[in-house]
Amino acid sequence: MIVLDMSMSLDGFVVGPDDSVEEPMGRGGFRLFNWLDDRDSDGPSGQVYREAMTTRALIAGRRTFEHAGRWNGDHHDGVPMFILTHHVDEGDVPPGTAVFVTDVAEAAARAKEAAGDRNVLVHGAGAGQALLKAGLVDEIEVHLVNVLLGQGRRFFDNLPAEYIELEPIRQLVDRDVTHLRYRVVR
Repeated sequence: MIVLDMSMSLDGFVVGPDDSVEEPMGRGGFRLFNWLDDRDSDGPSGQVYREAMTTRALIAGRRTFEHAGRWNGDHHDGVPMFILTHHVDEGDVPPGTAVFVTDVAEAAARAKEAAGDRNVLVHGAGAGQALLKAGLVDEIEVHLVNVLLGQGRRFFDNLPAEYIELEPIRQLVDRDVTHLRYRVVR
């Protein structure tokens, strides 16, 4: 199963304004990850974090990959990382288990094969939108953070003008975040 997993402000932003490699989450954007302070707890944030860490493959967009410092070659537990990109520069060899892939369907197929009977985790607005457009996302986990960023990059900005039906699976409320999980209905 392919699970798109993103932290988002109440006004729909996944990074603050002026994000760059030097400031990967933009101004104020790291606020979206304060809920990870509770990742070792027995509460809702700990639960969803542990679930995400049981995934056995990752798909991410090139922008997310670069802004995250290429995760130093390991997102978690050495899982294979499939990085969606428009092109691959000759000689640019990603670190660790990461490979660049230019085709969305190929990235999904390779990640699912690598994950076996476990889930595939997806990070990044661009990768998420590409997979949604291709009909390849099974579930969406949104960590809705109690903050308004006002500007930045929106999670669902570049989707086509057609709706995608979602079925709620769960809602877990923690101190400053609500974890929402939906099944994508095809």
